[in-house]
Amino acid sequence: MSYGSLTFPLVPRRRLVGLAFGSMRGARRGTGTDVAGSRAYVPGDDPDRIDWAASGRLSSARDSDEFVVREHFADEAPRVVVVTDVRPEMTLCPPELPWLRKESAAGIAARLITDSVAEARGLAGFLEYGREPGVVGWSPPGSRGGSHALVDYALGHEPGREPPGAAVALEFLSAHRRAVPSASFVFVISDFLDPPPVDAWEAAVDRGWDVVPVVVQDPIWEQSFPSVDGVVLPLAGVDGKLRLVRLGDGESSRLRAEHEERRDRLLGDLRSLGIEPVLLSSDGVEHVFDAFLSWAVERQATWSHAV
Repeated sequence: MSYGSLTFPLVPRRRLVGLAFGSMRGARRGTGTDVAGSRAYVPGDDPDRIDWAASGRLSSARDSDEFVVREHFADEAPRVVVVTDVRPEMTLCPPELPWLRKESAAGIAARLITDSVAEARGLAGFLEYGREPGVVGWSPPGSRGGSHALVDYALGHEPGREPPGAAVALEFLSAHRRAVPSASFVFVISDFLDPPPVDAWEAAVDRGWDVVPVVVQDPIWEQSFPSVDGVVLPLAGVDGKLRLVRLGDGESSRLRAEHEERRDRLLGDLRSLGIEPVLLSSDGVEHVFDAFLSWAVERQATWSHAV
């Protein structure tokens, strides 16, 4: 399913140096839309690049024929990997309950990212983790495969000793640097209730990747917790079965404090590394789109302040 015109700009943390003829502003000179500066004309320059207004002013000031050539930053093609958490825990909320369906939100996020990559004339790759311990599904950027045509690779960890959560995916990508070079976007979609250690994020940043965690958490039960002491609740386990649970006095307050502290610690750790996460609290298309658009606007504002 495609969402038509619902795409957001892929704003890099820094200028790209990569494949030409995309739609993102790069660091090197070349064919593009953003002006990098001007210089004197030299034989062999394309006449279409002459800035006639500036040339006229310079010729008048020097009383001689002078020509000025306008240079542009090359437009670059973004390279993007969409990493998706497909653990059973991402499918716990059944459709009949009025809470966040993580699998649906993750699917919408992945589609919006993919459509935005296509709009930017970039290359998209896909990685899934969590279906089996120590195994990922991988389709590199630019390959003919897609999110539904993945090849499985075992990571080789001892059973029960795999890295926690998305660290499995980040470790796998680190072994495929040719497919995921520096400046690649890596969107990681998960609930991050068991997040990678901070040093895993640091290693990803050190590799030059533009890492974007997409945090999918229910605002009521995971980012916080309601006051339901003494109330019988239907809770789903990892096996998908519903069980009735009654909380004792004070348990709601304790869980609320734990969940809010966990959320704040996750977001704080990421931002301390210069990583701007996208927080999804609903599986509505408009909510997901607005969250990505806000992320892009925040990055564009950072660019403006840096100029």
